[in-house]
Amino acid sequence: MGTGNADDIEQRCEQALELKNQGQYDEAAVEFQEILKTCPDHARAHLGLGLVFCFVGRFDESLEELKRAVECEPTWVDGHLNLAKTYAMLGMYEEARVEFDRVLELHPKHPEATKQLKYFEGEG
Repeated sequence: MGTGNADDIEQRCEQALELKNQGQYDEAAVEFQEILKTCPDHARAHLGLGLVFCFVGRFDESLEELKRAVECEPTWVDGHLNLAKTYAMLGMYEEARVEFDRVLELHPKHPEATKQLKYFEGEG
């Protein structure tokens, strides 16, 4: 028995993301968790699961999954951006600032990160 090929994993991840986008959070979470059993370092699955957890109010688990996503793919701009936005939403502004700075290191002049950091500077 194989663990599934990369194309199959990507297709399952797309399906899980679609479930998330349709508001079927329980189903999406199960699918992301199944993907992670097969591919524990799948950054998009960690990101998707982290967003699902955030949407249903499981914030500690959300942050854990989002952090794992960027650990799996340290140069992934979207991973850092989603982690930064989640920190900001939870009022964890120092952590958010660090992640928005990281986005700008990876993608100088990223419009959303630039806008968010200007907002934080106005707060100080």
